Amino acid sequence: MLNWEERKQMVKIANLYYIDGWTQQQIAKKVGVSRPIISKLLQRAKDLGIVEVYIKDESAHTVELELQLEKKYELLDAIVISTVGLTPEMTKRAVGQAGAYYLSKYLKRMNVKRLGISWGSTLAELVKEYPFERREEMNIVPLVGGMGTQHVEIHANQLAYELAKKMGCKCSYLYAPAIVETKELKEHIVAMKEIASVLEEVKEVDLALVGIGNPYRGSTMKELNYLQEDDLQNLRKTGAVGDIASRFFDESGETINHPLNDKVIGLSLEDLREIKEVIGVVEGTHKLESVLAALKGKYLDVLIVDEQTASALLEER
Repeated sequence: MLNWEERKQMVKIANLYYIDGWTQQQIAKKVGVSRPIISKLLQRAKDLGIVEVYIKDESAHTVELELQLEKKYELLDAIVISTVGLTPEMTKRAVGQAGAYYLSKYLKRMNVKRLGISWGSTLAELVKEYPFERREEMNIVPLVGGMGTQHVEIHANQLAYELAKKMGCKCSYLYAPAIVETKELKEHIVAMKEIASVLEEVKEVDLALVGIGNPYRGSTMKELNYLQEDDLQNLRKTGAVGDIASRFFDESGETINHPLNDKVIGLSLEDLREIKEVIGVVEGTHKLESVLAALKGKYLDVLIVDEQTASALLEER
């Protein structure tokens, strides 16, 4: 009996081969397996009745969206989660679950020594859904400081700790706020030995897990009082449309010139671009403009997203 992930993978391969005309060798390179395995999977798809004259599967629509996203935004991978009949909370859980499954599968085939993680409620769902599996050689690093005393369960330090506990590996802690009051205070804190060493680790991660925020709609930073009404008005004036790890960017994905960006203790957007692979985990069409800008800024290599947001991204010119 095929599980959901195996069936979905088979449908994706069949789409590439029968609809898009890819060779088995090209598909093998994309998926990361040998060509004979692709051949066997295509045959099995026929045997199971997935492939007849057309591709028959309820996940074919989301697979099509995935392939279109990969092509349009030059992504290594896209995972689109069906939202039919789901409430927003259920959708967030489903996106987190898909992110957990993708990460687990990724770590089985890639040699990752350092994994970076930012913060947020969707990433918290990913960590919650992640299976218990031993990865003792890894170290998990928070990409940004903490967000006050509220909602500690979604802070980067807490997510790093919870994920490390599930993997039986080490994690680092960034004992500093995400955003401090002045640039001078930030410079003083980042010069401290304990903080400086973690910030160096942040730059050296092999893989990063990030959420994407919209400062104006559904903003956790606003909810946690990190952003005041004055901040939001100033962010609008400077053209901010979103943030990754509390660093704000404009509609082109470029870092905005705003004092808030100078007070963040954590990974810079320039350093984010240098990370070998970045997985963005996002839920909700209210983040459409933010995700679009992040894709334009080339911050993401993999996007895990709900179906409605994926469709909206494909409608963008």
